[in-house]
Amino acid sequence: MINIAITGKGGVGKTTIAGTLARLLARNGYEVLAVDADPDMNLDSALGTDASDITPLSKRKKLIEERTGMKPGGISIPGVFKLNPKVDDIAETYGIKAPDGVNLVVMGTVDEGGAGCMCPAGAFLKALMRYLIKRDKDAVILDMEAGVEHLGRGTAEGVDAMIVVVEPGLRSVETAERIKKLAKDVGIKDLKGIVNKARNEKNCGPICSRLEKLGIPVLGTVPYDESFTEADLERKAPLDYNQNSRGIREIRRIEKKLIKP
Repeated sequence: MINIAITGKGGVGKTTIAGTLARLLARNGYEVLAVDADPDMNLDSALGTDASDITPLSKRKKLIEERTGMKPGGISIPGVFKLNPKVDDIAETYGIKAPDGVNLVVMGTVDEGGAGCMCPAGAFLKALMRYLIKRDKDAVILDMEAGVEHLGRGTAEGVDAMIVVVEPGLRSVETAERIKKLAKDVGIKDLKGIVNKARNEKNCGPICSRLEKLGIPVLGTVPYDESFTEADLERKAPLDYNQNSRGIREIRRIEKKLIKP
């Protein structure tokens, strides 16, 4: 099994990498579940499908009430609602079939009560996340919230590895440093990095060195690829727009490293 959470500062391109990795794994024979747990919910476009008319699980109030025993938005009193609701049928029932056989689950995020809130919707999503990353499936790719909020809530429990995507820039690396500290708090020991949008060696060399010094080994460096922008403008997945572009070739090399025994 391969359970990987992909995160990073907003705008670094983590969703593009998550969607491309998911499809490459599927092409290599893996049964892949892709989980969109980012507020922007753009993983569908990176996969090459359209889930814009799909209601995120976090907004399915009747489902959450049915499974937790309490309506979202109500007064959350411990013991009044189920902290471990039934979720084992959610991926099959509410998943969306994407190209190459990838199954996409759009989770969404919880708005009520703040990041630390224990509410019906929060309990439902946390139970679902915990189930998805522990079930007997070949590969799970999690596209997590931009930044570090999700780690504070512990929703990344049980993943085998976390990949932090950074771009050449100080703020992006500072986010990676914060993620490393918080990852340790929730028990994630295997943290790796990917440098994205690198224009040249001078552009990315210092970034790779800094990540290595932080104890974050770099899986690969994805070059700045104009075809990714062109694909986005045409509402296509990068893998469908040009599967032999420089960026795709590097992501393919990263995928091979992830599946190497």
